[in-house]
Amino acid sequence: MQTPFLLGPRLYFRPVERDDAPRLAAFVNHPDVRRNLLVHRPMNTAQEVSFVDALTASQRDVLFAIVLRDGDRMLGTCGLHDMDFRSRRATFGMLIGEPSEWHKGYGSETTRMVLDYGFGTLNLNRIDLQVLEHNVAGIRAYEKAGFRHEGVLRQHHYVDGAYVDTLMMGILRSEWKPLPA
Repeated sequence: MQTPFLLGPRLYFRPVERDDAPRLAAFVNHPDVRRNLLVHRPMNTAQEVSFVDALTASQRDVLFAIVLRDGDRMLGTCGLHDMDFRSRRATFGMLIGEPSEWHKGYGSETTRMVLDYGFGTLNLNRIDLQVLEHNVAGIRAYEKAGFRHEGVLRQHHYVDGAYVDTLMMGILRSEWKPLPA
């Protein structure tokens, strides 16, 4: 394991490094991955280095690399963004960048680990997210972790030639069930 920060049953989180930028560019440029993001033009390594630099320097964002414990291979990124320490809230984001690793429960494990960190370590009271309506696996992972549907932004984004709704979801500290120790 390379600089582990949080350990889960099958995954661990570590800081995202500038050296991860080529892998991140490959993730966000993959057509299946990009469909669930709001990326509409090619991203290169230099742009990903800038992304990593900006988020790691930010006091309002925490970005993690999601890494498989077995094989020590980075699967994607996750984090808490736009943290407001007065209101004790943040926005969750996650990217599993390898479609071959989808539908294996890594999204659910990642979501639960981030909730434990946000509520248990950072003492947040609320974590929210936005997800495109066609990201059924993501929605299922969020629901399993305790997120509730809070609203719909109708025809909020244009993806693959059609306007799609964005679902707004949230979870409160009082609704969170910590992972067993």
